[in-house]
Amino acid sequence: MDKMLFIAMNGAKQAMQSQANISHNLANMSTLGFKENLDAFSSWHVEGPGHNTRVYNKHEASGINLMPGSFTSTGRDLDVAVSGEGWMAIQAADGSEAYTRAGDLRINVNGQLTNGVGHPVIGNSGPIVIPPADKVEIGADGSISIIPSGQTADTMAILDRIKLVNPDQSLMQKGADGQLRYIDGRLNIADPDASVTLASGVLEHSNVNAVSELVSLIQNARQFEANVKIMRTAQESDEVSARLLRNS
Repeated sequence: MDKMLFIAMNGAKQAMQSQANISHNLANMSTLGFKENLDAFSSWHVEGPGHNTRVYNKHEASGINLMPGSFTSTGRDLDVAVSGEGWMAIQAADGSEAYTRAGDLRINVNGQLTNGVGHPVIGNSGPIVIPPADKVEIGADGSISIIPSGQTADTMAILDRIKLVNPDQSLMQKGADGQLRYIDGRLNIADPDASVTLASGVLEHSNVNAVSELVSLIQNARQFEANVKIMRTAQESDEVSARLLRNS
């Protein structure tokens, strides 16, 4: 069978992988703090006897788009957004420290301060626990102030401080859970950065551009269809060749 079939099959496979990445971005358009996954295609010649007349392509994950998403004012005391560069430290499901910009914070039934998906927020000495309080405020520096239940406003005191970091982005990668970590599972964690600040009563949305992703979705669909058409042509050529051999 003509080698064009294998070239076309490879092209269709890479288009499908890119399509999955684009679909993932579109599915997370409403995910707070989500950062767009980027991808790219590379090409290389098929090695073997004869001239390099055939080229394979390969879909590659080329990182993430770390540009900030749009901001919405909510007025809610526990909603925060990182101003400019930086991240908030959280405890991931596996117990490791990870970094996010999703600031839809809340207090669970155990008094832990968590984000919207339930990951504990890390403070000066680990996950932050909020005792019963009439009021909780989060300052620009990440400091958490509370008025204990039944107390007056003049008893407000700083309880803890959210760990804010700004690690070298070239050393970070996004995990399957959407949180950032050090590349290659490095054990070290980012140091707190006093230059990172928070805006209270604000949430950062996904930075996915819906129009751009939909255009890419259509382009990939057309590339897939073109490769399928080439595979059909290869099949037709094979059938014609078989008939000629039978008649000879």
